[in-house]
Amino acid sequence: MRRIVLKTLAAVLACTALALPAHAQKPPVEVEFYYPVAVGGPVTKIVDGMAEQFNRENPDIRIKPVYAGSYQDSVAKALTAQKGGNPPQLAVLLSTDMYTLIDEDAIVPIDTLATSAEDKQWLGGFYDAFMQNSRTGGHVWGVPFQRSTIVMYYNKALFKQAGLDPERAPATWAELVEYAGKLTKKDASGNVTQWGIEIPSGGAFAYWLFQALTTPNGAILMNEAGNEVYLDKPEVIQAAEFWHDLAYKHGVMPKGTIDWGTTPKDFLEKKAAIVWTTTGNLTNIRSNASFPFGVAMMPKSTRGGSPTGGGNFYVFKKATPEQQQAALKFAKWATTPERAADWSIATGYVAVTPAAWQTEKMKKYVAEVPAAEVARNQLAVSVAEFSTHENQRVTKVLNDALQAALTGAKTPKQALTDAQREAERVLRPYK
Repeated sequence: MRRIVLKTLAAVLACTALALPAHAQKPPVEVEFYYPVAVGGPVTKIVDGMAEQFNRENPDIRIKPVYAGSYQDSVAKALTAQKGGNPPQLAVLLSTDMYTLIDEDAIVPIDTLATSAEDKQWLGGFYDAFMQNSRTGGHVWGVPFQRSTIVMYYNKALFKQAGLDPERAPATWAELVEYAGKLTKKDASGNVTQWGIEIPSGGAFAYWLFQALTTPNGAILMNEAGNEVYLDKPEVIQAAEFWHDLAYKHGVMPKGTIDWGTTPKDFLEKKAAIVWTTTGNLTNIRSNASFPFGVAMMPKSTRGGSPTGGGNFYVFKKATPEQQQAALKFAKWATTPERAADWSIATGYVAVTPAAWQTEKMKKYVAEVPAAEVARNQLAVSVAEFSTHENQRVTKVLNDALQAALTGAKTPKQALTDAQREAERVLRPYK
């Protein structure tokens, strides 16, 4: 009798197991997801919320965000983990890290995972300006996520005080000098109390702001293969001379270098009437400005334009095939039109697909915040962010040259001639 009961119980358990859904029989596929921000703050809450929602909708996958610090910290940690045999399966890293990640054999081309007709349609749905930093060698390596361009923020109240039209930003380099001159104020002792313009030049992003001068001057700084740079071309030197002259000749910008973090702070404190910074600062400035402000495209020399910037999704090579497909599924989910719109509205980054701008929520947001559309419109004349093989070394060469030019340690021409020679030496193995 006992044997019959046991057999019956075993049969019942077997039937129950067959009836259970597949995800209940095995644990979910875990995907460690490096995201470039220090722990805490509103962005981490948004990312945590996205992961939780995705995990609820996909119980066979578990996305685990890891907040890895700055972009520089994040790529360093990812590559250290790669060398140790335990990299993340998914990460948002700078689009400019693409060549470094390829050279380290750390990532897989996205287009080798996204092979269905639906996948190909998805990959073809991003703005081409963002894809320029996402593909090389006939493959797509990264998926645009939190992307940006440089835009010009200006204080409309200070424009009005200076007798300038508060609804019209300077559209050319000549106008920029003219407007900034009228907006620079000094006290009785001759000390500047309000700068006409500030363009950040300190730290890691000097090269990026420099592209907001070289692009409008008709110069491209590198080739698509990432093994040549053009730092000593006349148009490039001319752009550096103009940047230098804003401080030393025209007196409308502080001399020396200006820290990245100082710029939005000075703008909010009315110490600078015009600043150049990422569109990713839009939400911060909207939340904290005590005055009406405008947002405009980069002023022209010979053309318009800005570099793109920001981070892409990358899928890592050492992940299992199941983890790679799970990571791809999350990247697709996070860049759907509705979620790309949500991300843009919450953070100020540019929604990465035209379809996101057609959603009702994005149309409503643009109607309320027309400034949000400026960066999107600038994509038509935007170029790839400076990126090469040995990217951190080559970028440091350019940043050091710009700081030498802006502090007066070298002339712009000498600084960029030296930088070209050094960059060529670093890139020689990749020819």
